[in-house]
Amino acid sequence: MNYQVVALDLDGTLLTPEKKILPESLSAIKKVRESGAKVIIVTGRHFVAIHPFYQALELDTPAICCNGALLYDYQGKKVLASDPLQPNQSTQLIDLLDSYNVHSLMYADDAMIYQEPTGHIIRTENWARSLPESQRPVFRKVDSLRESAKAVDNIWKFALTGNDIVKLQEFTEVVERELGLACEWSWHDQVDIAQSGNSKGKRLAQWVESQGLSMDQVIAFGDNYNDLSMLESAGLGVAMGNASDKIKARADLVIGNNTEPSIAELLNQYYQWNRLNS
Repeated sequence: MNYQVVALDLDGTLLTPEKKILPESLSAIKKVRESGAKVIIVTGRHFVAIHPFYQALELDTPAICCNGALLYDYQGKKVLASDPLQPNQSTQLIDLLDSYNVHSLMYADDAMIYQEPTGHIIRTENWARSLPESQRPVFRKVDSLRESAKAVDNIWKFALTGNDIVKLQEFTEVVERELGLACEWSWHDQVDIAQSGNSKGKRLAQWVESQGLSMDQVIAFGDNYNDLSMLESAGLGVAMGNASDKIKARADLVIGNNTEPSIAELLNQYYQWNRLNS
């Protein structure tokens, strides 16, 4: 198969636990782009939180953010396509969050907004402060998430984190049953809530088709449940070695951990083979 697109999840996949891209990955991805193939970021992150990675990769493609809630033109600094939550859906979800005493980070417009600083939020803000000012994502602490939701134009998703995984699991069941929203686990202790129908795979397929290509021509890399929609629809779905066994079982191929140059090794192997047989 002549793979023309490489789709990369960030956290747990392209990024190490220290939120760095391995030099081997940078080199291999550069070679992939020089071969004429396209490389695209497909992440659960807000577009304001991908600056250092997008710039390091020197990409010219848009980025799929918030688990497919939007397609973002990084060069033009504008949203190309999106399916945000409706105002009434956001209000109903915030009411549920309050009644179940679950804290959340709201991804809206060009900022991430929160009422109570959870451990995840504190860690992410600390990471943001380590970046040059021009690359820092925008965090905003507010007195009322409900009032803030009324003041923004678009809400892409809500990210819920906590140590009580059973509580989060039970809460997502309530959200799916009562509100019909999409709930996807993007980390072992984080579940993302967004508009029903949104997924990485769906948005990726739309973009790939817009390029005159098909999903059979895509190599996709991921490590978590929110990656399954693209891993299972890509021509080659690759799970990281640090993924859970359930994710690995549904991928076409399993490689090494995100601390190892396994992405680079696979890309170099394929594109070397491709050159020799072209």
